[in-house]
Amino acid sequence: MRILLTNDDGIDAEGLACLENIARTLSDDVWIVAPAVEQSGKGRGLTLSEPLRVNKLGDRRYAVTGTPTDCVILAVNDLMPEKPDLVLSGVNRGHNVGEDVSYSGTVAGALQGMAFGIRSIALSQSLERFHDDVVAHWESAEAFGPGIIARLLEQEWEDGVVMNVNFPKLPPELIKEVEVTRQGFRDIGELHAVRRQDMRGRDYYWMAFRGKPHEHPQGTDLRAMDEGRISVTPLHIDLTHMRMINDLKKVLGGAPPKGPQEK
Repeated sequence: MRILLTNDDGIDAEGLACLENIARTLSDDVWIVAPAVEQSGKGRGLTLSEPLRVNKLGDRRYAVTGTPTDCVILAVNDLMPEKPDLVLSGVNRGHNVGEDVSYSGTVAGALQGMAFGIRSIALSQSLERFHDDVVAHWESAEAFGPGIIARLLEQEWEDGVVMNVNFPKLPPELIKEVEVTRQGFRDIGELHAVRRQDMRGRDYYWMAFRGKPHEHPQGTDLRAMDEGRISVTPLHIDLTHMRMINDLKKVLGGAPPKGPQEK
């Protein structure tokens, strides 16, 4: 089995080394194509207005001056001799649950693999808090990642599905369960801009999470993280709201309506 690894934390990230350890329990044919620098929060961004540079760092190991999506496209179309059988993206430093998945570069790497018809899995390791001094429990992802991936690969997947796996902020000995979950949603206002001022009196902003405690519904990825369970969520990219389609068909369809002034 040929496996492609990517991430959004960058080629030198601890989580990518963790992912490589996981992948090598599954195969000896492992390729790494990852961003040269951190690309967190870039979602499915493509680099369209400047060239991409590729630096070969070793056998089957490349750094790209672009996003996770760029990395997977370059890997599949140019850098690898054949299309991989599996794309693994991560292991992200910090979980990707709830609405995080819509702007996560980690999930985006897996989505691009899915777009090529490759089974793809995003993996993330939750943190006690997002701070440089906090050490992630990478050993938890390494302990449980191989078994979960192997079990997922035994199953049939529908087209257009990626798997989003999140490990809780606990050491392996305290993790007792894995749960298949649905995507949850936080309260509005969790993400906000913090205004600060530079030495010349000009305002600038940092994007930040409020980190307020919430009671998340049972069965969601957010609740699994709250309660120390591994979360496995099948995701798909179809954003169509089917119930709203039926409502809209009652008022739109056929000849386009005239403007209010033309009644």
